[in-house]
This record gives sequence, C-alpha cells and structure tokens, in this order.
Amino acid sequence: MEKDKEPEIFRRADEFLGVFHKGIEFTNDLLKENERLRFALAQLTEQLKAAQKGSPSTELSRLRQQLEELTAEREALLNRYKLVEEENKDFASRYVEVEEENNNLANLYVASYQLHSTMDLKEVLRIVSEIILNLIGSDHFAILIRDDEEPVLNVVAAETMDPKVKKIAIGQGTIGRVAQTGDVFVQPDLEHAKVGSPDHPIVCIPLKIHGSMIGVIAIFDLFEQKKKRLTRVDHELFSMMAGHAATAIFSAMLYTRSQRSLSTIKGFLGLMKNKAA
Repeated sequence: MEKDKEPEIFRRADEFLGVFHKGIEFTNDLLKENERLRFALAQLTEQLKAAQKGSPSTELSRLRQQLEELTAEREALLNRYKLVEEENKDFASRYVEVEEENNNLANLYVASYQLHSTMDLKEVLRIVSEIILNLIGSDHFAILIRDDEEPVLNVVAAETMDPKVKKIAIGQGTIGRVAQTGDVFVQPDLEHAKVGSPDHPIVCIPLKIHGSMIGVIAIFDLFEQKKKRLTRVDHELFSMMAGHAATAIFSAMLYTRSQRSLSTIKGFLGLMKNKAA
C-alpha cells in the first residue's frame, strides 16, 4: 500500500515543481516587463520634460525675437512719421513764407511804380512814408535829406519822432555814420533793441544815387510781427528804398528847384518887358 502511494507523491511533487518553475518564469517575465515599462516611462518622462521645458522656451524665444523686430519696426515707423510730420510743417511754413513774399514782392512792384508816378516832392515823401508804414512795418521813422549848404541831414518827413530833432550832423551817431559811409545799418538784436530814441535807430537806409549820398531813412521801431526777424523781402525792400526812393526824391527836388527857377526867370522876363514897355 505504501509502495503504491509513492509514485503518486512523486507525481504530485513533480507537478508542484513544474508549477513552481512556471511561477518563477512568470515572475521573471513580470520583472522584465516591469523593467521595460519603467524604462519606457522614464523615457516618456524625459520627453515630457523636454516638451514642457524645451519647446516653450524655443517658442518664447521666437516670439521674443518677433516682438523685438516688431518693436524696432514700430520705432522706425514712428521716427519716420515724426520726420514726415516735421517736413510737412516745414513745407507748410515755407508755403506761408513764399505766399507772403509773393504778396510783398507784388506790393514792392506797386510801390516802386508809385514812387516814379509823380514829380511833386510832398507826394513822393508821402508815398515813401506809406511804404515804410505798410511794407517795412513801422510807424516811428524819419526821412532826412542832406543839406546843400552844410554837412547835416535835415528832417523832411517823420512819424512819431521827437519834433525837436530838426537836423543831424553827418558823422554823428548811427544816422550820421550811415550818411557818411553809405552802408545800410540793421540792429542785430531787433527783439531786445532799445527803441524810440533818435540816437538809437534800429534800421538806417542810405539814399544814394550813383554812389552820391542824398539822405537817410531812419527807422526807430518796428511792429511786433517784424521785431523777431527781418525776411529776405525786407532787405530787398531796403535796397529798393535806397535806390528808387532816392531817385524819386532827388528827381522831385530837382523838379521843384527847376519850377522855382522857371518862375524866377518868368518873373524876371516879365519885369524886363514891363520896363521895356
């Protein structure tokens, strides 16, 4: 009986050992699979970290670079806009100046024409005074003519000037020096210049005919809009006054003298006729 049971025990032991070995193999397989999965998980973790850290950083850098480029482009456009805006302001200002110069040149032509439209000395002096008032922009001035008998300038027309001043010696003060040298005088700092005194004119225009001095136009003050600066047209106006006004005044003076001489001669001839009769 005992001998019949031994094979059964051995058979079961063999079965148990078979099952045990299979369990060992299964456990080993599980361990290998677990190791493989842990390795794969570690790889995925590294990839995920790289995806979370590496890629956003690259995108951020790209966006930052793009932002910097757009910012630089915006700054360049703003600078260009400012330049264009300044150019437009310059063009607008220049257009106003050109338009004003055109008007002044037209007025200058009319004034030049009017100066030679009469031989009456009073009318010529009135026209010169209107040019000073309306074109040069002053209501405080004097027109002085050189005396034939002595080296002085006589005031022949004036506006708001001290009536006590009747004559100025040639070579005395600014007006006298301009009459002596024949050079135009313009006060360099018009805005802060002392005004109102006959001793301190801010502009002196010599009246010359072929280099011969016949008088001076002295300006003692300017309107507010003229005090800041004088334009090219103003200086052209000074040149025009120096030549055309001098010619008109000199011609009118000669005409007046000739009329007086003619009257004297006519009176003398009439007296002679009366005596002969």
